[in-house]
Amino acid sequence: MTIKLPKTITSDVIKDENLIIIVNSEDIISFNGKVLTVKELQVELSKYTLSTHSILIKADRRASLGRLVDVWDLCRGLNIEKINIATD
Repeated sequence: MTIKLPKTITSDVIKDENLIIIVNSEDIISFNGKVLTVKELQVELSKYTLSTHSILIKADRRASLGRLVDVWDLCRGLNIEKINIATD
């Protein structure tokens, strides 16, 4: 899935191992190579020991803020404390 990350002036390098969630420009969510709904993503993420993982959301710069918030809220609801957004 090809995405164009938003550009930023400030950023930090993430060194932790991440679970990567992709949101493309059409607001389609992908995780581990599978296209998923928000509910399906919740099921997939619940299979991991989330206290030891961090999440990296790679969202296309044209993805809607609403979809990004859906994914973020889902992660927070699963008690994931380390959630990051990828940028260029």
